[in-house]
Amino acid sequence: MEKYLAYKEQVLACTRWLSEHGYFGALRGTGGNVSMRIAGEDALAVTPSTLPYDKISPAEICIVDFDLKQMEGDTPPSVEAGMHLAVYKNRPDVNAVIHTHQLKASAFALLNRPIPALFDEVALHLGPVVAVIPYALSGSPELVENVAGKLSNGSHGYIIQNHGALCLGATLDKAWLNVELLEKTAQAYLDALSTGQEVTVIPKEIEDLLILIRQDAQAKEAEKNQTR
Repeated sequence: MEKYLAYKEQVLACTRWLSEHGYFGALRGTGGNVSMRIAGEDALAVTPSTLPYDKISPAEICIVDFDLKQMEGDTPPSVEAGMHLAVYKNRPDVNAVIHTHQLKASAFALLNRPIPALFDEVALHLGPVVAVIPYALSGSPELVENVAGKLSNGSHGYIIQNHGALCLGATLDKAWLNVELLEKTAQAYLDALSTGQEVTVIPKEIEDLLILIRQDAQAKEAEKNQTR
């Protein structure tokens, strides 16, 4: 356990905060999950299945390899571990994944509607669009496929149709921030749409500039991960 203790503690701290602040949809539930890529290994630390997050200890955070074989942890990993793994396999720039059931982003999951580039800071962190991943049953191979099919756009934020949201980051702190930024944007967009007036987006030239900045940062992070 000592080898992976720092990862387990970070995953648990993030998970508890998200649960306590309502990002998992129910304080008493076990929905939502968090993971981190293990540096230099084909492995990840991920939350366990079905355990209340206010009751678990770092020892119960699971370590699984890239074949989803469990290396540490007595409880099975989250049923969404395969979805997290799909991100790590397809996005070498990503080192942390957070799946939430946050309220405002979930509204767009029901509307099956992407969120465009509304704020420059959000477009910089999440990407020019928060795309919708098509619905599939939670934990199913079909959902893993659907997630993998959307990752090539390079975004750090997604909506999962009739399910919830998925946020990524080069670090856990960045993925955590992206969860909050997504909720802020979803709230503002819902409020703006409710007026019935036209919703403006940031200028195309600014969006293009932010895309270049993001792509440069992602390329550097991917290169760093591949040389570890």
